[in-house]
Amino acid sequence: MTRTVAIIILLVSALHVYASHEPWVKTEYPQDKEKLWWDDDWWENGKLDVPENHEVTAEEISYTSGDADIPAYVFRPKKPGKYLPVLFQHGRRGLDDLTMLLPKRLAARGFVVLAPDVWSGRFFDRYPMGHDYISDQDVARGIDKLLELPGIKGNKACAVSHTRGGYLTLRALVTHKKQEGKIACYVSYYPHWQDPNKPEPMQVYQYAPEINDLVVPTLVFFGEHEQYQRLRPIMEGINTLQEKGRNAQLIVYPGVGRGFDFRPPHVRTFADDLAAKDAIRRTELFIRSHLSQ
Repeated sequence: MTRTVAIIILLVSALHVYASHEPWVKTEYPQDKEKLWWDDDWWENGKLDVPENHEVTAEEISYTSGDADIPAYVFRPKKPGKYLPVLFQHGRRGLDDLTMLLPKRLAARGFVVLAPDVWSGRFFDRYPMGHDYISDQDVARGIDKLLELPGIKGNKACAVSHTRGGYLTLRALVTHKKQEGKIACYVSYYPHWQDPNKPEPMQVYQYAPEINDLVVPTLVFFGEHEQYQRLRPIMEGINTLQEKGRNAQLIVYPGVGRGFDFRPPHVRTFADDLAAKDAIRRTELFIRSHLSQ
């Protein structure tokens, strides 16, 4: 009798759990706390946000940084006029057909985009493991070059980057002081927010100390399934900036991993595309809001 009662209780408990379990995992992402994605016009009136779209031209140039000539690409809207300036900084992969998609997409939103190829400028191999700090100087000089280009609007730029480029631009802004009068905002896709030359425990558990001195408005993206141990430095870095009262936003995309903005078609998913399209639009709006002030 006791055994029968126990079995009944277990069955009832199991049915209760099954009946109350929803067909998805309930997770609150950082952007859900303040509902950064909320749009009253869409919710109340059904209006969809409409981005700018431009045909894009590309030009190869170079600029001097110390004893090196740094090659770079300039992407800009084909339509004549003046446009807001953006620096795009590549990561470990360097500039290739896939990573040049993002600066081209930025230009299609209506910006003049300078994309330095800092590895080629000093004959560094792609995918470097260690970090040569001279590259930070080359990025900082690229910001100067961007603001010297014809056809730009205003006297400040925003910096957009991904992977190792997040660290390069961080150092350019803080160590080389480009956030003092030349850079209005910082955007980075799944950035490497630690010195690559530091020991492995620091890569996993600590963020680069330069984060403490980052004062410009900051927007960071990464995917829920980020497969490298960079989540903690990014999240702790954002928390630190917010605790200091600085404008720092973090967007985590559900269902995607690393490289969602440039994963090639044969491995690309619907979630990758949704995240990439959303991120480029949020980047556009973020840049406009800070360069128009």
